[in-house]
Amino acid sequence: MSTTATSAVGQAELAVLKLLAIEGGLSGDLKISCSALADQLDASNQTASRRLQRLESATLLERDTVSDGQWVAITDAGERALRAEYEDYRRIFEDGSEIELEGTVTGGMGEGRHYISLPGYNRQFEDRLGYEPYPGTLNVDLLEESVRRRSAVSSLEPVPIDGWEDDERTYGPAVCYPATLETADGECYEGAHTIEPERTHHDDDKLEVIAPAKLRDELDLSDDDHLTIYVGDH
Repeated sequence: MSTTATSAVGQAELAVLKLLAIEGGLSGDLKISCSALADQLDASNQTASRRLQRLESATLLERDTVSDGQWVAITDAGERALRAEYEDYRRIFEDGSEIELEGTVTGGMGEGRHYISLPGYNRQFEDRLGYEPYPGTLNVDLLEESVRRRSAVSSLEPVPIDGWEDDERTYGPAVCYPATLETADGECYEGAHTIEPERTHHDDDKLEVIAPAKLRDELDLSDDDHLTIYVGDH
């Protein structure tokens, strides 16, 4: 959520947003009265109206008042707020053994090839991952929902890759997570790992994957192909 939305709403307002979503507010306009909402909340009409106003002010909800009530619709920002709550509950109640991410294959800048091949990293890959990676990374542009879900990966057990230095410079640490890849055609590749350098030029919507084979060839991938990545035990 944006700073404005966060400052305007709390759990009480998010509870109203959840009720509206259950009633169908995500699929289009929903007609509701403050009295009906107040009954569901076991609160006064004024309280129900105030919470709707706060949701509207935070751009999580759109409203159109009519003579016998009001039409409401949950905005894209409202849906993102609900999905963020959903991800929190997933982390509480699910075993955390696997996170499903989706995205599209994209070209990289060639940095992965250089760093993966450096001996200080390569020795650790062989020792801790059990293989020498293909010299390069598969780059994936994550879909918006997966960008939000990516934070849940931190709840998994990582494979640490230590930083090291040579005579010229210091190289930073990274973490890897086991990953299974699945194409839109249902073809799978197991035994890969996501890799997240501590220092990176990539934003959160960029995911890098390494494997002992060239993944583009193994899965017959081209730029913009859809890919599902199961991070963790699959």
